[in-house]
Amino acid sequence: MKESILQNLENPVRLEELYRSNKTAFKRSFLELYPSRPTSTVAICWYERFQEESSSIAWGKGADLIFILIASLFATFIAKIPEFFNVSENDFFPRNISFIVFPTLAAYFAWMRKLPLKVCLVVLAVFIGAALYINLMPLNLESDAMILSCIHLPLVGWSLLGFVYTGGSIRQWEQRPEFLRYNGDVIVMGSLIVSGIMILSGITIGLFSLIGLSIADFYTKWILITELAAAPLMATYVIRFNPQLVNKVSPVIARIFSPVVLVTLVSYLIGIAIAQKDPYNDREFLLLFNGLLIGVLAIIFFSVVELQRTNESKLALWIIFLLAIVTIIVNAIALSAILYRIGSWGFTPNRTAVLGGNILFFVNLVLITLQLLKQLRGTTPDVNSVEKSIALFMPVYAIWAAVVTFFFPLIFGMH
Repeated sequence: MKESILQNLENPVRLEELYRSNKTAFKRSFLELYPSRPTSTVAICWYERFQEESSSIAWGKGADLIFILIASLFATFIAKIPEFFNVSENDFFPRNISFIVFPTLAAYFAWMRKLPLKVCLVVLAVFIGAALYINLMPLNLESDAMILSCIHLPLVGWSLLGFVYTGGSIRQWEQRPEFLRYNGDVIVMGSLIVSGIMILSGITIGLFSLIGLSIADFYTKWILITELAAAPLMATYVIRFNPQLVNKVSPVIARIFSPVVLVTLVSYLIGIAIAQKDPYNDREFLLLFNGLLIGVLAIIFFSVVELQRTNESKLALWIIFLLAIVTIIVNAIALSAILYRIGSWGFTPNRTAVLGGNILFFVNLVLITLQLLKQLRGTTPDVNSVEKSIALFMPVYAIWAAVVTFFFPLIFGMH
């Protein structure tokens, strides 16, 4: 986006097209570039426009609201399939939870960005193929391969959403950090919306109970499920037209959590040594250890991409760098424990999946850490080098998630 803005800075018509194609990304990129173009008349006009927009709440066009309404009803329909067609919820939701959220979001971004029909059909075909595959397999929740397939399927859906968000091209890596920012913004805004929904639900049910009417079952089955299914879409819609609502919140959260997580992680490693916990022979502890690793890695990714929103000091870079170093140590311990267990008891679906994931985490963390070190030393002229090390690795995670989802049940069987 930054390169497109620079190339068309003196072309107001093209700038307006770029802005309407992705208002959030355009505004962020423009405000980052503006200090280097303070004398450009066009840049000054756009800057004043954004200053004016930031003081009001925009609700978009009627077409957007209609699309959101239709997509929300579709998401609700997917969530209500067990009730409509007498399907067991225990059979349906483990396999289909991701289809409530990701297809509708992908459709919204495809419509918003006016993606070519061919790209839309390919994405639709992958979604339909994934749905048929996971639902035609016999559900056996005692099968590790089946459980892993259900766990990794949402990652496949998330990857498809990222593909659509970035314009339907695997070469446009520049948009991938923006996609990660979008995820952070949706979590923030979505949490607020869901909190509001739960408060409203409690008040509504309570008010009707005061007049002797029990609507809890009806409200939960029909209204609450619709509201929750629509929450990601509503959060996306609000962020698209009002990026200023979360532009400053997400970086603050990242800046607060990074040092807190660093201190917590170091304390946790010290606690492991004191308690003499053994991830090499304690399977449950190793699983929790890997869960911790995934959570911390997500925080590192989020913190790195948020650095570009504000002019962070070197202290923020140092905190992320130290957090990455400590996470590499945690990853190395987990990786050695997995290799030890494979060497002792052989390959299983769980061990293979965790081994592959940890290798990817380790390589990506090392690349991120090296780029952070270069930035701290001032030896790299590319200010986006850390973002690149994340963005260029995202398709690798998508491929691994697809392998676990679609091939592990075939390789290891369903027993």
